[in-house]
Amino acid sequence: MELDDIKKLMELMEERGVIELEIKNASGEIRLVRENHRVPVQAAPILAVSPPPTVASLPTQSVIAPPPSPTEQTQTTAAQLHGVAIPSPMVGTFYRSPGPDAKPYIDIGSVVEVGEVVCIVEAMKMMNEIQSEIRGRVIKIMVENGKPVEYGQPLFLLEPL
Repeated sequence: MELDDIKKLMELMEERGVIELEIKNASGEIRLVRENHRVPVQAAPILAVSPPPTVASLPTQSVIAPPPSPTEQTQTTAAQLHGVAIPSPMVGTFYRSPGPDAKPYIDIGSVVEVGEVVCIVEAMKMMNEIQSEIRGRVIKIMVENGKPVEYGQPLFLLEPL
């Protein structure tokens, strides 16, 4: 099954509200399951409480990181009011440098020019250089090196210059 076919199936699942789809044919098999769906609530009495089922997913920084202190929250909120995010253009793995032993492309306080490479997002074994679309100073690095990122997830927060 081609990638375009899979994307079309995913779009159809979203449009029609299908939660799970499994297809088997001569070319192979595929199983798609939507995680972001709403389960209808039934008004039935609960007799026993069991722990929620575990979902196999990649941990995100918000799950691993301890909650920020009130000072950090104030600083983050103030920075976000004046900052512009550089979002991830794709799903993949975030890398701050071109190699394991190389220095990062940018650090907090670095001035970034338009078109300057700020990081790499690896997707399907392809290393994609991500460039800044604005000129600015890096206020915050939003993702830890080597962690998975989602489409549209903020990678850096810049103060426009």
